[in-house]
Amino acid sequence: MANDKKVFLLDAFALIFRAYYALIRSPRNTSKGKNTNAQFGFTNALIELITKQKPSHMAVCFDTAAPTERHTDFAEYKANRQEAPEDLLLAIPDIKRIIKGFNIPVIESDGYEADDVIGTLSKLGEAAGYEVFMVTPDKDYGQLVTEKVKIYKPAYQGGDVEIMGPEEVCAKWGIKNVSQVIDILGMMGDSVDNIPGIPGVGEKTAAKLLAEYETLENVLANAANIKGKMGEKVAAGKDLAIMSKKLATIITNVPVEFHEEDFRLKEWNKEELAAVFAELEFKTIGKRILGDDFNAFSTAPVGVQKDLFGNVIDTTMGEVRKEKKAPPKSAQTEIFASTDATEAEETAEQEEGTAVLDLGASKNINNTPHEYIAVTTEVAMQELVAELSTQKEICFDTETTGIDANDCEIVGMSFSYQPHKAWYVPCPVDQSETKKVLSIFKPLFDDESKTWIGQNIKYDLLVLKWYDVELKGPLFDTMLAHYVVEPEGKRSMDELSAQFLGYEPVHIEELIGKKVPKNSTSKQQGTMRDVELEKITDYAAEDADITLQLKQSLFPLLKEKEVERVFYEVENPLVKVLTDMEFEGIRVDVDFLNEYSKQLDKDAKEAEQRVYSSSGLKFNLASPKQLGEVLFDHLKLDPKAKKTKTGQYATGEDVLLKLAHTSPIVEDILAFRELTKLKSTYVDALPQLINRKTGRVHTTYGQAVAVTGRLASNNPNLQNIPVRTERGREIRKAFVPRDENHVLVSADYSQIELRIVAAISGDPAMCDAFIQGKDIHTATAAKVYKIEEKDVTKEMRYKAKSVNFGIIYGQGAFGLADNLGISRTEAKEIIDNYKREFAGIQKYMDDTVNFAREHGYVQTLMGRKRWLRDINSSNFTVRGYAERNAINSPIQGTAADMIKLAMIKTHDALKKSTFKSKMILQVHDELVFDVLKEEAEGIKALIIECMQTAMPLTHGVPVIAEAGTGDNWLEAH
Repeated sequence: MANDKKVFLLDAFALIFRAYYALIRSPRNTSKGKNTNAQFGFTNALIELITKQKPSHMAVCFDTAAPTERHTDFAEYKANRQEAPEDLLLAIPDIKRIIKGFNIPVIESDGYEADDVIGTLSKLGEAAGYEVFMVTPDKDYGQLVTEKVKIYKPAYQGGDVEIMGPEEVCAKWGIKNVSQVIDILGMMGDSVDNIPGIPGVGEKTAAKLLAEYETLENVLANAANIKGKMGEKVAAGKDLAIMSKKLATIITNVPVEFHEEDFRLKEWNKEELAAVFAELEFKTIGKRILGDDFNAFSTAPVGVQKDLFGNVIDTTMGEVRKEKKAPPKSAQTEIFASTDATEAEETAEQEEGTAVLDLGASKNINNTPHEYIAVTTEVAMQELVAELSTQKEICFDTETTGIDANDCEIVGMSFSYQPHKAWYVPCPVDQSETKKVLSIFKPLFDDESKTWIGQNIKYDLLVLKWYDVELKGPLFDTMLAHYVVEPEGKRSMDELSAQFLGYEPVHIEELIGKKVPKNSTSKQQGTMRDVELEKITDYAAEDADITLQLKQSLFPLLKEKEVERVFYEVENPLVKVLTDMEFEGIRVDVDFLNEYSKQLDKDAKEAEQRVYSSSGLKFNLASPKQLGEVLFDHLKLDPKAKKTKTGQYATGEDVLLKLAHTSPIVEDILAFRELTKLKSTYVDALPQLINRKTGRVHTTYGQAVAVTGRLASNNPNLQNIPVRTERGREIRKAFVPRDENHVLVSADYSQIELRIVAAISGDPAMCDAFIQGKDIHTATAAKVYKIEEKDVTKEMRYKAKSVNFGIIYGQGAFGLADNLGISRTEAKEIIDNYKREFAGIQKYMDDTVNFAREHGYVQTLMGRKRWLRDINSSNFTVRGYAERNAINSPIQGTAADMIKLAMIKTHDALKKSTFKSKMILQVHDELVFDVLKEEAEGIKALIIECMQTAMPLTHGVPVIAEAGTGDNWLEAH
């Protein structure tokens, strides 16, 4: 039960900025292109507070545009703050609507900041007998804290909630009482707010002075008694210090009132919330707050289905739709899900769900004329084949018993060739009878002149392949068409239907019920086998109909956006290649994995014991908090150890790697982490992913995920198999040929991204190095250090390698220095020399950014585009991120196009040859083949030829591929 005397006061802009930047690398955009980072993050934070902290009262406090007394006193106050991102400013009205929808008051007062409003309300609330929580990450609020007034820092990026009372504030600053917070700020200043403080005085010095003199005024009065140059600095900075203290002091007499009833949490305005959530396309949040009846498609009334008793049948979206996603990940296999977020659009977005739907989606099956026909007899099927055979393009879709294409049965097929008309052909439970049905349609499927339209048609091709059926004509995948038109968009069939057709399809849950946890006592979700003919006919035929209409909408956009080449030459032809690869799968040596698991467990326990021996303590090694206290409080390995936003020591891998030379305990901690992760995440998880029918592991390739064009891999995510450490590479030994008559062949490109950089930039020095077959990093080092190549040391080559790869990812002197453990001065000198010696690369970077600013996009050599909506943002952080993407996307994207073209060319060559060997895996720039031993040498020559000629580069830059063979993947690579 909520405490009826607990009030939460939210610092709106602090939370909004935090929410926006938390998702900057994986922005959330609606189907209309509206960025909703800030709205999404703020709403989640608000809901978290309401549901978990159960406050009785709440208010949200905003700054206003009016100047404050601080600006009058000090014109430079906050003058160094960059412009707020445009998307963030556009989010404010939405956020205020959301707050209004929750019936929470917005409090603001011209001439005062939100800090002052919260400061005043906190005192008034305390006086009224309330426990007050100031919700903010801002450290300045420490001056307001009492036993009844506390700072509440929301959890951030995996951290914990932090609540700070007087004891915690004093400990954080190293002071005796909270009133000294403003004294410290007066001396040290605040770079964020441009408060100057005393030049040369930092936080630790300020705390030390206050420990002796108690107040800023006393410190200034005793400047003559402070020894050395510090005394001089204090004396010289007197006026700045007094002004800085005033600027840092939060005002507590703002003309606002603490209205108990206004602040009391009450019934939400569900109509307002439904409207804004639908507009922002917050499907999961909407259902969480408003219930399963919430519909992110539309707030307008639409036709509904009712049962015999007049109850509305639930029409929420289920897990299985036409995108045919893989089954939800278990915790144990989570790492195998695709993690590419330029790669896999981002975690928060996946948590939100897939509804990104347009407010205009008011059409549905109940209010739209249609003709959906069930075809149940052999005669009717023959007639349908005859009718379809006259068409050049046919939309096709399958309904199945599950969402794993390698482990399901066909329930039925649907066809359409004109809008609003489609046919559904049910298939019998007896699969031998289903094969007879398919045989009726075989002449149609075998017709190479037919173009087959589908949404994620790879799924349907793979399902058919298990019945020895193939669609031999060309394909048009609407999901891939949308992918090249709008690479950062969301593209399930429901989303595309809403965006392009204003139509809400029938939801799967209407047919098979909601998905429930396996251990739930509720009725488990059914399958399509359980659905009566009339309902499944409407559902399946509608899918084919909608997909056909989507093709008609997307087809002209390919030309309009000038992405026809990448669609027709790269993405569309790749579908059949991936279908064959997913069908083949790869054999896994379970005995090896079981033995390796035991070895990893043994090694992890030994590393753990060494940590306990070295520290003299036994603690939870898996707890970052306890580990930080042992390393930095007990062992004192780093007196300058940094803390996270939650107040605990940072103990991430990057931190530990820098400390590795200081003590053997760090090496053992890193070893323990690696060993336990390898065991649980890979070695123990892989056997669970073996297909029960084939005894092999079949990854699913995501073609329309990464904005760069890279393929994603899921269940298992083969791109996450570790290769950087010896222990991690051992896992590749588990991937083996199908039998003793086969070997694995692995072929990959040599330094392909750098070769692409050379070709795209035309830089003479880099092009020449590749043309002459030099080691590019040695050649780079020789240029940068102005020495002969024979004099380049191993360390010089390593630094040059870091620059080669870092500079095209936008790395500056700070990043290079941090990466190499060198001074910023040395890093800057290396980068300056690099830019001077390889001027063509700098010109490419400048020209590409300028092109993006003018046109709003960049493109690969094949014409794959990436639109950069923030390239002209006035906020340099947001703009900088877009500029780095502008430089990098043509390089990564061209590499992605090249490997895809190589796959297509190799697949075609294998089909035309007499070789029986199969291409089975693609990982980054590498292809893996299951090869008959007697074909190995011939196959290697064919693969290398196809890879090297798939996309020739300009300026004479050679494309080099190399291949190896082995009895397992590690040996082959």
